[in-house]
Amino acid sequence: MAKAELDADRRGLPLSDPGPEAVIAVCTRWLCMAQDKSASRDGGVARDFSLQKGWATSYPETTGYIIPTMITLARRNGDPTLHERARRMLDWCVAIQFADGGFQGGKIDALPKVPVTFNTGQILIGLAAGAAEYVDPRYLDAMHRAAAWLRDSLDPDGCWRKHPTPFAKPGEKAYETHVAWGLFEAERVAPGHGYGEAGLRQVDWALTKQQPNGWFGSNCLTDAEHPLTHTIGYVLRGVLEAHLLSGRADLLQAAVRTGNSLVDAIGADGYLAGRLGRDFKPAVDYVCLTGSVQIAHCLFLLHRLTGEARYLEVGRKLTAFVRRTVRFDGLEDAVGGIKGSFPVDGDYGQWEYLNWAAKFCIDANLLELALVAEPAHA
Repeated sequence: MAKAELDADRRGLPLSDPGPEAVIAVCTRWLCMAQDKSASRDGGVARDFSLQKGWATSYPETTGYIIPTMITLARRNGDPTLHERARRMLDWCVAIQFADGGFQGGKIDALPKVPVTFNTGQILIGLAAGAAEYVDPRYLDAMHRAAAWLRDSLDPDGCWRKHPTPFAKPGEKAYETHVAWGLFEAERVAPGHGYGEAGLRQVDWALTKQQPNGWFGSNCLTDAEHPLTHTIGYVLRGVLEAHLLSGRADLLQAAVRTGNSLVDAIGADGYLAGRLGRDFKPAVDYVCLTGSVQIAHCLFLLHRLTGEARYLEVGRKLTAFVRRTVRFDGLEDAVGGIKGSFPVDGDYGQWEYLNWAAKFCIDANLLELALVAEPAHA
């Protein structure tokens, strides 16, 4: 299966773009299948489907931030079964929370089981969405415990150092602005606990890692000199969410610096190399599809915030490229999935269809549809 997929990728992408609606529908179906086919059968979402190993066990981190996507889809489609799926994800997250409020890193069966800053922040995004949507005291309590744990473990300078993941290279991580986003969501649900202030302190720290061209140091899982577009997407989204919470103009300008350099790095066909050096030049010869749709989403947000047409235009090139990689027939477990890399043998999520890639693809395409439907673009 892996060889056949690689051969297909090497032949190139189909010319036709199936469009946002079709891809949203098929990616939603795949995410539902990933929940049902998780090897741990626990209500969480399988980390991935591997062309070599089959379905993985559930992944707490990304199940957490899949929850708001599932809630959005349930509302949009008027589908109570998607609400039921979101509740199963929430119930599972509540059940696996540590007593101190943190959450483990890695897949549910990964060792060591220790509380990790990044994973807790991602699950917090889902807990906040669940607390707001379902008004369930269990979700609100779990949200408060996770948010307070993050708030109280932040170092005085605004960096999280106490609970690093054992599944990435040691060191400070600028992309934990995406953890700060979880605190912003908790602040919106329950203001007055210092959650938002703590998140903003972390974003201010992360901006000390930003270069004049918008590139961030200390911003990758494994290679800080050539960060993945995935972690670039994380850090940029966190900065944008900090601006949306605070209204601070300096945060928007910081996001614009990164956004402008990314726009220049994206090809006319939507090709964006999966790792970028300090000059935003390609460092690998594959696309990190997750990063592409994350960055598209950020460019769409920049368009909405600034009115700059090029952000929408280039973001749509990114989503169109990723849509053309989506399978609509053939191997059932791959239909509607988003690969880690294109071609599939790239070193990010090699041979795998990743649950968070499908989630970010849905999110970006939903925002694209909303922007195109707005009066200025009708």
